[in-house]
Amino acid sequence: MKDKEDYYFTPSSRASRLFQRLSRSPVRLKQVLLRRRILAFMVFTFILIWIVNGEMPLLPRLWFRSSKFVIILAVNQGGGVMQWKGPNEWAVEKKSIANKKAYAKRHGYDLAIQDMSIKKRYAHEWRESWEKVDVIRQTMKQYPKAEWFWWLDLHTYIMEPQVSLEKQVFNRLDNNTYKSLKTYNPLNLPVEIPYVDNRHQINLIVPQDCGGFNLGSFFIRRSEWTDFLLDIWWDPVFYEQRHMQWEHKEQDALEHMYSNQAWIRSGVAFIPQRLINSFPEGACAEQAGDPRIFYNEKDRDFVVNMAGCEWGRDCFGEMERFDQLSRSLQKKSRSGWFSRN
Repeated sequence: MKDKEDYYFTPSSRASRLFQRLSRSPVRLKQVLLRRRILAFMVFTFILIWIVNGEMPLLPRLWFRSSKFVIILAVNQGGGVMQWKGPNEWAVEKKSIANKKAYAKRHGYDLAIQDMSIKKRYAHEWRESWEKVDVIRQTMKQYPKAEWFWWLDLHTYIMEPQVSLEKQVFNRLDNNTYKSLKTYNPLNLPVEIPYVDNRHQINLIVPQDCGGFNLGSFFIRRSEWTDFLLDIWWDPVFYEQRHMQWEHKEQDALEHMYSNQAWIRSGVAFIPQRLINSFPEGACAEQAGDPRIFYNEKDRDFVVNMAGCEWGRDCFGEMERFDQLSRSLQKKSRSGWFSRN
């Protein structure tokens, strides 16, 4: 009489029968075992890379996952504002755009390339230097589901494209930012003003350089607080009263509001400059060698901002140098990883 196992294909009986068939064909058995070992090794390798880098390589993000982050890249693709752009200027813009496109694609972020050509809001006044506020507001409308917006000036370069924003900044946001000017206060702004709520949600993350707030690389969050800030920041009355006194336009305006408005100070946090905005040698020349400011190859700083390169420095040369350096560092990292494995 036959056993039950002869009638029911239980997992154990099915596996044993498969093994019996394969055992009669040693070559086929070896092939199956080899495939399973290769598959197990690949899965282990992918998981290991995911743990180390915080991302799964070669696998795109699912199409239905909307991005939490939008990168805003300020360019002028349609030609110069005050003068025609030459071949070097076009080359710098092309390289900067390619750098941000590759980074956004790698991590599944959205990229908004914004043309900063002249928009004459007033017939008698050139207001191009104030357009960051207007562009941010427009981009927030274009990406209604995004939470954080990362502004990058054209002369920036992401040196470590394998590092996500989550890993670099947002996974440890409270540890990576500070609210008190006691930590670093290059402009000697008032350290304390009344009615500031330091428990308030962080809505604006700004680095400071030797000259104060730096808006070449900063983060701003979608919120009601941000809506109020952008309205006041762009207010024509506010602009007309002080624009002739402020050399750095919207940057000086933000510093003024931060110094005098408790509700604005409550939503602002600072971030160490080299986390998102390292300078090359030549910028902030009066503080040359300051380890808080300048790019450090050994520390593998995340982003370099060639701020002010158009004023007496070589933007094209600096962009080429950092592009080649980044490629070299990535190549070393890959070769080092494979040698360890």
